[in-house]
Amino acid sequence: MSALTLARPWLEFDLGALMPVLSWSVNRPGLVQARRILWREVRNADLPCDLDVDAWLEAELRARNALDAVTLLTSRDIRLFTQAQAREGEVTAHAIATVGLSNAERVGHRVDRTGHDWGTINVAVKVDAGLTEAARLELMSIVTQARTAAVMEVRWPLPSGIATGTGTDCLAIAAPAGDTRYAGLHTDVGVAAGRAAFEAVLQGAQDWLKTYAPEF
Repeated sequence: MSALTLARPWLEFDLGALMPVLSWSVNRPGLVQARRILWREVRNADLPCDLDVDAWLEAELRARNALDAVTLLTSRDIRLFTQAQAREGEVTAHAIATVGLSNAERVGHRVDRTGHDWGTINVAVKVDAGLTEAARLELMSIVTQARTAAVMEVRWPLPSGIATGTGTDCLAIAAPAGDTRYAGLHTDVGVAAGRAAFEAVLQGAQDWLKTYAPEF
């Protein structure tokens, strides 16, 4: 597996080399070059309503000398991250997830959570197959599908049906640039990444439910 370093409130996923990372992270969204993905644990006190989150996060990253990193924010105790590795053919995938469902939603609906705490699901997946830009986009759809399938597996009930994710999820895909054109469900890279992401998110969701389900 790729190197992980936990130093609360930070978790660092060292990708081993500079490579394209696709995400909608707060600080470096889109397709960027990065060698590491970070999680930053936050609490309500860290993020008051009038806070400029972009400026705050930039200052936090500057202090850590980590402005280069793709960074994900989570309210989950960072020590409770989950991970899974999967291999299919010649492709290996490594997934890291932090999972909380207090902010759960069902796709196509919206729950009024005014005055409530916010949770989120953050997933980073690294694969060792070299991908084209099109394959990278397709792989993002596979990891998104895996996240959704894992959340639906735990059958968290909402007024509109079972949850499919949360309102603030963020996913990041890391893979070297290469010639692999396709990354769908029939491909080795799609199978490996999908299985790793599914297992990491499912374990995280099950762990969260054991602790917090009685409160909801």
